[in-house]
Amino acid sequence: MAKDLQVLNALDIAKTQLYHFTAIVIAGMGFFTDAYDLFCISLVTKLLGRIYYTIPNAEKPGTLPPNVAAAVNGVAFCGTLTGQLFFGWLGDKLGRKKVYGMTLMIMVICSIASGLSFGDKPKSVMATLCFFRFWLGFGIGGDYPLSATIMSEYANKKTRGAFIAAVFAMQGFGILAGGMVAIIVSASFKAAYEAPSYEDARPAAASTVPQADFVWRLILMFGALPALLTYYWRMKMPETARYTALVAKNAKLAAADMSKVLQVEFDAEPEKLEEITQEKGNTFGLFSKEFLHRHGLHLLGTTTTWFLLDIAFYSQNLFQKDIFSAIGWIPGAETMNALEEVYRIARAQTLIALCSTVPGYWFTVAFIDKMGRFAIQLMGFFFMTVFMFALALPYNHWTHRENRIGFVIMYSLTFFFANFGPNATTFVVPAEIFPARLRSTCHGISAAAGKAGAIVGAFGFLYAAQSQTKPDHGYPPGIGVKNSLIVLGCVNFLGILFTFLVPESKGKSLEEMSRENEEDEAEIEARTSRTAPA
Repeated sequence: MAKDLQVLNALDIAKTQLYHFTAIVIAGMGFFTDAYDLFCISLVTKLLGRIYYTIPNAEKPGTLPPNVAAAVNGVAFCGTLTGQLFFGWLGDKLGRKKVYGMTLMIMVICSIASGLSFGDKPKSVMATLCFFRFWLGFGIGGDYPLSATIMSEYANKKTRGAFIAAVFAMQGFGILAGGMVAIIVSASFKAAYEAPSYEDARPAAASTVPQADFVWRLILMFGALPALLTYYWRMKMPETARYTALVAKNAKLAAADMSKVLQVEFDAEPEKLEEITQEKGNTFGLFSKEFLHRHGLHLLGTTTTWFLLDIAFYSQNLFQKDIFSAIGWIPGAETMNALEEVYRIARAQTLIALCSTVPGYWFTVAFIDKMGRFAIQLMGFFFMTVFMFALALPYNHWTHRENRIGFVIMYSLTFFFANFGPNATTFVVPAEIFPARLRSTCHGISAAAGKAGAIVGAFGFLYAAQSQTKPDHGYPPGIGVKNSLIVLGCVNFLGILFTFLVPESKGKSLEEMSRENEEDEAEIEARTSRTAPA
């Protein structure tokens, strides 16, 4: 027998209203900032190598040593993983709203601090940059489970998928903004401070003007601005009714908060709430046999698919510049000065974001409540696998000058189907299928598994993509870009298989998916036996 509170039923069937869009913008700006902060580092790593690691009279400009490059690219993901687990758990203990502002302020402070990394010596700059980017990632990590949970608990069941996906789609605009800011900053400095290319400069280091040190700092610090602008509104949001009622067990406050939001009066229904929350099926913990029985396979499905997706997705995003350089779409580093290289890398990544990344996110928003989560995720992994193998197997064909545009189109399609696919659905589903008292925690665990995949991608692909015969200075030989793309294709294929563990949540209420509105099976059986005629 299903038992629902009036206030939760009202949220499930509410028409789309202004408060839905307000929640999307408030939560979405956090994700805009997350994406900007995580991916803008890939725009400036080559510049950091030129500024701090150029060797006098070397044939090519300086590059970050392997251990430094891995740390700079990957340390934020380590912080994000930690933050997802910690703030996911805290969101279920203290409430979504109390923790929400905390994560945003950490992001603001650490974005600014990253750009103010101390000193002018390589060791001091890189050490402090990595320190602050770890804590930046820690704040970003908290935004994942909290934003997803808040949006799922505010939304109606008819368009819930689109609303959660719209929050996540702001990530695409964050990636796009990162490229645009890098283009504007690098172009402005390039116009103001002219410099010859590396191969023409005498000495070669003259191709990197001293003012270039401000460029990477400004790009990183800009990430504080959108987060700061939404802090006030984030603090004004009321706690979600599902947390207040089902976890905090305060029926009166839940009804009062949602009365203001929906502009409808609700009965508190404390007796019904007490009956629901005291049922055996609504008291089990994360490490109980009951959780394993009800949601064990679901959690395995959400963690594995997110892990596999992020290996491929972050490898592609963070190392676009290396792949584009390998096929010759970005000229050789020695033919450009430092600021020209930043401009070219930013322009290439912005083009990919504009043509494939951003549209992919919004295709998911448009179709997720029509096609369903399962179909979109399966389709996305399938086409990512197809296009990755289509790039990898005839890789030598794509490196010829006349075929580069074809490579970029195929590469863009893998991004499109990542975002019109598992990159969005792996974020949406964990916010829908677990009980309210464990929802933020389980989303945090799923997201942390994803960031473990991102760490594998960030650290592993950096070494794996190195040439077998001519690796970059300081790097051991790798398996090459071609074989790395084959590995990523196999990873995407595994994602197809593990998708079958994830349930479809389209059109169902959160309580229906988590079975919080059902009586315990043993109780139903006992009551039936008591009332059955002799």
